[in-house]
Amino acid sequence: MQIKTLTALAFASLVSAQTYTDCDPTKKTCPNDKAVGKEIINIDFTKGADSFFKNMVGTTLQYDNKLGAVYTIKKETDAPTVASSRYIFFGQVDVTVRAAFGKGVVTSFVLQSDDLDEIDWEWIGSDTTQVQTNYFSKGCTETYDRGGFSTVANPQNEFHTYTIKWTPTQLDWIIDGAVVRTLKAADAKGCAGFPQTPMQIKLGTWVAGRKDAAQGTIEWAGGITDFSEGPFMGYYQSIKIQDYMGGDGTTGAKDATEYQYGDKSGTWQSIKVLTGTSTTEDIDTKSGSSTATTLSAVPSASSTSGSSSLPIDSTLNNNNGSSSTSDATEATKSGNVVTGGAGKLAMSIASFGAALFAGAMLL
Repeated sequence: MQIKTLTALAFASLVSAQTYTDCDPTKKTCPNDKAVGKEIINIDFTKGADSFFKNMVGTTLQYDNKLGAVYTIKKETDAPTVASSRYIFFGQVDVTVRAAFGKGVVTSFVLQSDDLDEIDWEWIGSDTTQVQTNYFSKGCTETYDRGGFSTVANPQNEFHTYTIKWTPTQLDWIIDGAVVRTLKAADAKGCAGFPQTPMQIKLGTWVAGRKDAAQGTIEWAGGITDFSEGPFMGYYQSIKIQDYMGGDGTTGAKDATEYQYGDKSGTWQSIKVLTGTSTTEDIDTKSGSSTATTLSAVPSASSTSGSSSLPIDSTLNNNNGSSSTSDATEATKSGNVVTGGAGKLAMSIASFGAALFAGAMLL
């Protein structure tokens, strides 16, 4: 697929099919999010399944001792997907993956919060030279100018490590240790606000090139999927997860156990960090410290490794002009991609299958 065509269709991205929340804390009181905490999670999928991730409804994975977790697509309704059992509140996630081949087949690595902040990596099965990046704030779809494209060699034939490094002031997308895209919180305004609330990790492969999908969706995905060329398989080899606000044993900070929305603003400053003693403590946005965690343990935005002090931008607020939510977070208003209530149903069916959406995202 040519870059020009992809750019024109960027807003038709259907990783939005994963954009669903059972309880939006900016609209009502919701259960707390379980925290990854100070533990650094390292999972080698070549050794089999790990209880940190839950298989979503309809998901059956195989495990290969060299390739890792195998996400197989054999028919339109296949959508193998897993979701983490705990959340990170800023952090770094490194995923080593080989995307699935196949016109119309999408492989995706997503961070998503309960109030529909979102950070994405997406691979189109027929695009052998690029990977797509995207982000959303509170599920807002009033603008379609956030998608990005980065060159990567043979993503369906070769394993690469794709990283999301997320701090209160900056978001980096990184391939094999090299930063390919950066978003500054200060530059993220209005509908395209900065993602800033605790996030769950989702890994999946699904079909966007369905015959009953909207034309814009089909074109974005590279065309109708030809299942006679299948099965189509994506491979997740390993993942490393660090929760920056979860505490750090080397500094004596308390281990976060849960994250709680302190109000309905959806700002990171409003999030309460619950420690193992079940006390709720606030982040001090003026001093850049927290009685529940130690922000000095968070790597700086300019570094991909190590530890240094992190400048906290207390001016970072929920700049989103709309708190509306949508399952079609990149759907166009032109009608090429379905929107609104009908879009919600069509997106869920087109991308993950009715069974998956009936219960998979209800964590």
